[in-house]
Amino acid sequence: MAFIRNRSLLEKTSLHRDLLDALEAALEAVEPRRLLRRWLRRCGSCVEIQNVGRLCPAGGVYVVGFGKASRGMAEAVVETLDGLVEAGVVIAPPGMAGRVGPIEVLEGDHPVPGTRTLGASRRLLEFLESVPDDALLLVLVSGGGSALFEVPADEMSLEDEAAVVRELLRRGAEIYELNAVRKHISAVKGGQLLRYTRAQQVVSLIISDVVGDRLDTIASGPTAPDETSFRDAYEVLRKYGVWGSIPDSVRKWIEAGLRGEAPETPKPGDPIFERVYNVIVAGNRDALQAAARLLSSRGYRTVILTDRMRGEAREAARLLAGVVESVAAGGPSPVEPPAAIIAGGETTVTVRGQGRGGRNQELCLSLVLELHRGRAAGRYVAACLGTDGVDGNSPAAGALVDWETIGRALRLGLDPRQALEENDSYGFFSRVGGVIDTGGFTGINVNDVFVALIPGGKVSSAGV
Repeated sequence: MAFIRNRSLLEKTSLHRDLLDALEAALEAVEPRRLLRRWLRRCGSCVEIQNVGRLCPAGGVYVVGFGKASRGMAEAVVETLDGLVEAGVVIAPPGMAGRVGPIEVLEGDHPVPGTRTLGASRRLLEFLESVPDDALLLVLVSGGGSALFEVPADEMSLEDEAAVVRELLRRGAEIYELNAVRKHISAVKGGQLLRYTRAQQVVSLIISDVVGDRLDTIASGPTAPDETSFRDAYEVLRKYGVWGSIPDSVRKWIEAGLRGEAPETPKPGDPIFERVYNVIVAGNRDALQAAARLLSSRGYRTVILTDRMRGEAREAARLLAGVVESVAAGGPSPVEPPAAIIAGGETTVTVRGQGRGGRNQELCLSLVLELHRGRAAGRYVAACLGTDGVDGNSPAAGALVDWETIGRALRLGLDPRQALEENDSYGFFSRVGGVIDTGGFTGINVNDVFVALIPGGKVSSAGV
């Protein structure tokens, strides 16, 4: 399966080809249909799940799910369990609605919940309440679930909740902070989904898009104990300077929570979790390791720096640029050329300009500027890719840069520094070349993948 649609425009040398193949290998390794076939097995009328064991529910198997990978996960469950699934409802991104055998696939909204999310979520809760208590409930969770599955708490409107989420995103709040707020203005996040089902066997199969794979943060932890509180939500809103401007309904609900007059989310030790298994089936590390294996097989000395890259994209780029320069110059470094430097995680962007782009393209733009300024890298190629296929407010999944990117920009009369200041990384790469196009959602979501290749000798033509 090929994910990068425009690779013929990007594959200029063998170095570029190896990098693109590494990105494809990373995506293929965490493709949900392939993943779940390794985790699930039908044994007669029973279901065998890695890390859980064999479950033989008298009431049958039912499925709910939400997230960018939910449709692919549902397809894998139906195929693997071959007739055991009685019914299900999952919520997927726009364009993925339909049926997967007995499972109904609905559309939600992303990255901010809207009317489709609300309607689909109410349908999912209605379905949950019909699941028999002696059934096995499989909950398919993946990144994006926070926006695709949501019902606001109390009398709060979805529009008011969405306004808060949108403002925190614009101000660069980290996912942990964003989800601390989401869980405390929601009726379903932070373990609260379990309040809607009688099923005594619940297994959540989770594809992580969160740095560190925290169960309480992935899709806002719908079946996991919540270690955050109303106080944490309040502190996040104060930190980003929006407490005084959020809708009254949101502020009043959080104030009620601070006074103990609104119910907290279920905490560790709550009996509601005694019937639940939460199983992470894949995360960013799996994608990085797949890229590393491919590049090692092609003769690169490979190092995975981290799967927990975070912070401002342009700041992360400065650190990565320093590593690339050190490797290229033969200085103190984790590997020697020919080298592959790999990292993953999820950075943020504080939006100050009016341009289009996202964290992956902004990281690449900042990286190429740093390497051009240092003039120590020589030949290299690097890319940063959002595994979900969508980078910020642009149609790109990420960007690819090389030792000639800045020269091409200058010949075209482009100012890369101005593009960075305007947060217009997509505008820059769409003109100079380097946009990575996956055609939108990939059906995958395990954070971002960064790869930089530094050759040990001459880079040859790829012959494409």
